[in-house]
Amino acid sequence: MMTNEGNGPAVDLYSDTVSRPTAAMRQAMAEAEVGNEQAMEDPTVNLLCEKVAALLGKEAAIFLPSGTMCNEIAYRVWVDRGEEIILEESAHALHFEAGGPAALAGAMVRTLKGKRGIFDAAGLETVIRVPRGHHGQRQKLVNIENTANLGGGAVWPLATVSGVAECARSHGLKVHMDGARLLNAVVASGTPASSYGALCDSLWIDLSKGLGCPVGGVLAGSAEFIERSWLFKHQFGGAMRQAGIIAAAGVHALDHHIDRLAEDHANARYLAEGIASIPGLTVAVDEIETNMVYFDIETPAFDAAGLSERLMREHKVRIGPMGPRRMRAVTHIDVTRSGIELALTALKAVMGAA
Repeated sequence: MMTNEGNGPAVDLYSDTVSRPTAAMRQAMAEAEVGNEQAMEDPTVNLLCEKVAALLGKEAAIFLPSGTMCNEIAYRVWVDRGEEIILEESAHALHFEAGGPAALAGAMVRTLKGKRGIFDAAGLETVIRVPRGHHGQRQKLVNIENTANLGGGAVWPLATVSGVAECARSHGLKVHMDGARLLNAVVASGTPASSYGALCDSLWIDLSKGLGCPVGGVLAGSAEFIERSWLFKHQFGGAMRQAGIIAAAGVHALDHHIDRLAEDHANARYLAEGIASIPGLTVAVDEIETNMVYFDIETPAFDAAGLSERLMREHKVRIGPMGPRRMRAVTHIDVTRSGIELALTALKAVMGAA
């Protein structure tokens, strides 16, 4: 239950990025065999990439320092300057990557409105541009985010991905999946990761969220795509040396931490059911599919920032504001059922004092 030490929170539901390596993961890191990653000579990095490529059903993969770099390298490979990426309007790359598509790939973006971060083939058709000769805007890539963060951790149904991919390819577009929480989608839906991979030209998984690693993401695609990705990995400053120490965390997580994501999902559902019983708070319990719980504050006594501050100050429970009256709680490997109970007790106490 304790996710930080000293003056930190007793229960940290701010994000799954706050998770910390387990003792077994730290041991694997300490014992990792290493080499020169930049020269592709680190055996542990190579093993991690082989495992992820196999998991996602792709020819090859590349280990990168962050999920944002996974996205930005994919955009740089697929899109030339001035060309367009199609994204759902709540996509992570639009809101949380510091303008990376424009700054690093020189890309234009076109958005469409989905439902909880998910759109279908019919929606995609509405933003496909009619060719207009030399002066027309050229589209190159469709971006899918699975699970959809601002959609409350919503899972893309495989059939929906299939329809979007078919539509995209009928217009000559590539498909990229932002898979920061793809394995949450896999566990929640029972859909193999390789089934998603078969429909995408590139996709990746994050190691530092639900899997509990300290750092890193792994981007996968064809051998040609990954070879091209190595160029931009160097350009973007992502090349490493004895990176097997951190890659070992990923190897351990793939072997031991995927199935346990179901515990995080169950805890999120339990938290949502508890929040639904607290006067002044509202939550769509039926929309809780994975490890995220978005809820809204109805009482005028608090805004989200104020409630967040009091929860931390009075109860050492950290839940982050996501808007003036909206909050997000994210379950992860460091949050137990007793931690959820403590968070609910804190919410009841603060709301009851309003």
